[in-house]
Amino acid sequence: MSKAASSYVLYGSRNSGSAMVEAALELAKAPYRIVSAATWDKTAGFAELKRINPLHQLPTLATPEGAVLSESAACLIHLGLAHPHARLLPADPVQRAQALRALVFVAANCYSAIGIIDYPERWLGRSDKEANERLRAGARRRLHKMWGTFADTFVGKGKSTYLGGDQIGAADLMMAVVSRWAGTRKYLANNRPAMAALVERVEAHPVVAPVIARHWGAGLVNTGG
Repeated sequence: MSKAASSYVLYGSRNSGSAMVEAALELAKAPYRIVSAATWDKTAGFAELKRINPLHQLPTLATPEGAVLSESAACLIHLGLAHPHARLLPADPVQRAQALRALVFVAANCYSAIGIIDYPERWLGRSDKEANERLRAGARRRLHKMWGTFADTFVGKGKSTYLGGDQIGAADLMMAVVSRWAGTRKYLANNRPAMAALVERVEAHPVVAPVIARHWGAGLVNTGG
């Protein structure tokens, strides 16, 4: 990873959504450096993140031109547009439309549910253990239903190597990382085996596998939440 001024700066943390953006940067062969900015550590990196993103979100991506991107899907779409040689977004307009739809689907319907499961008190406005658990359970059911819809819509019978065919793309990265949480992998194995197999292929990709290992070790998945 280069530390030159022309590099991207990725604010992230281990075991977080920054893994998908890190993998995209690796696929694009773009120079970047990582700033550890976990909200729970309150390091110098976190203070730096606060200055550029008032929501303190991980990942946050600063471009070599000085733009700041939050929201994982936006980061991935930007990298796909900025580095077309990486083919993070398909060149074919029909396939690209599906890839964009898949990215936003995960962001709106799956990633958003993780926040409710992790921090139900933010939505309830109070600390109530029983209410928190009811909200968590409902959000988890909704999350798994959305992943089932995703699989039926974008994976189908799973005949392709990746979502867009033989080329790994941004939507594959987002699908793989976000499906690591809240028992989704177990749900997929039991209910959508074609998608479960697809996720395994994404994480076994020679460029993606080292990123996953840096974040989670060999095959470790959070099935709780």
